[in-house]
Amino acid sequence: MSFDLVVFAMGPGASSADVRAAHERCRQVDGDDTGIPEPQIASFYLALTADFPDRATPTSPWAVSPIHVGSDHVEMNLVETCPDAVLLAIERLAGEHGLQLLDLQDGTVYPPPARVTN
Repeated sequence: MSFDLVVFAMGPGASSADVRAAHERCRQVDGDDTGIPEPQIASFYLALTADFPDRATPTSPWAVSPIHVGSDHVEMNLVETCPDAVLLAIERLAGEHGLQLLDLQDGTVYPPPARVTN
């Protein structure tokens, strides 16, 4: 069993429904997304894997490796015992790179902090 998160590069004004629809499209094409990652996706992946290398080891947070990187998203399958530090890093990096974060367990979408409005 894994804990799954996906970050998406979406345009300004993207709603939670838009993010969920983008994920559904990704699931339908499964593996056909061979385009070059958008800059914020590439920089998110590089920053994340600098701290948490994308390879299977006994202490790795990744349940599936390599991490799936598409042109507009990164899907991360984490082990159930994933340390909170990894989850906090994913949230922080998603915010720093202006990415929407989708929690696949309950469908919650977290917009980057700069996009949160009261």
